[in-house]
Amino acid sequence: MSLRLRSSSSDGNRRRSERLTAEEEKLIAREIRKAEQVARECVAGIDAAENILRRRPDRAERTRAGAVDRLEEAVRAVAKAARKEDDLKTYARKAQGAWQQAEELRWRLAMSGRRIAHGEARKLAGPFMDEEDLVQEGYIGLLRAAKRFDPDRGIRFSTYARWWVRAQMTRAIDHTGRPVRLPGCAVEQTRNLRKAMKRFEAAGIEYNVGDLAEEVGIDKERAELLLSQGNTISLEQPVDDGPRPRPLERFLSDEDAVSPDDESIQIQELSRMGKAFNNVLSERQRFVLTRRYGLEDGEFRTLSEVGKEMGLSRERVRQIEREALIRLRDQSGIRDLRGMPLPEPGEA
Repeated sequence: MSLRLRSSSSDGNRRRSERLTAEEEKLIAREIRKAEQVARECVAGIDAAENILRRRPDRAERTRAGAVDRLEEAVRAVAKAARKEDDLKTYARKAQGAWQQAEELRWRLAMSGRRIAHGEARKLAGPFMDEEDLVQEGYIGLLRAAKRFDPDRGIRFSTYARWWVRAQMTRAIDHTGRPVRLPGCAVEQTRNLRKAMKRFEAAGIEYNVGDLAEEVGIDKERAELLLSQGNTISLEQPVDDGPRPRPLERFLSDEDAVSPDDESIQIQELSRMGKAFNNVLSERQRFVLTRRYGLEDGEFRTLSEVGKEMGLSRERVRQIEREALIRLRDQSGIRDLRGMPLPEPGEA
């Protein structure tokens, strides 16, 4: 699920005007329920929809959000079936209209809490994710809250949505902002540990890991583990002392491995060589080079061995090989062949 919205400082007054009162939130939520009910009634009794609405939901679909997702799927199924059955078009059109109305109301309810996304983003922004990205994650959380909000529970949407916004942001930090992935609860505990550190430092109080663990309410061993997860090492950071410290990547690199740049150049040259084989060389020249250098089976052969296969003398095979290499060097523009020494008359 991806959402990208733009906001600017000029939107401030409009955002404030979009804030809803508790009664307005309840009214919109109930209008959403009515629109969903209209859509459900329009698709009721249609086989394509009933198969979806009556199927046994798994654990993740037993929530209100799961029921809404199944209704949306049913509306789409009826719209698809209406393309082949004309008598379903009226029901499909009414169901789609009601569903669109519910979506618009759900969007309005979600965007009434944009200030929550901005406020939580300012609190959670840090080295792992910047504020702008967190705001976008907050909007996703608002949409999820709008899909699940129940006005009959006696809680305001702004209060209910704040939890979903924060959960979405911390999940995003966990999944994309850290070099080492941590569970959601560990992310929250790590954040609380660092807040405790700032409080101790602001008050000028000396502290240790045990004090931090007691402040957060976890054991000392877990606090040490969580604090150690944030320490990352750059591959360019020198790791040994001395007159010429070397970066970590020098110790991790494989000296025998082929360089990616060299490998890419080699692939390009082989591709050009293959085209040159077909466009520049004769069939006899291609056969000689293929057998001499093992281009098909990886086995190199002497001039005498190739000559026996072709019924030619060793010297004639050498001449054909030399002519082929000269053509490749002069006409194909292959760099590797420019520096390749051509076979001498007495070379095997």
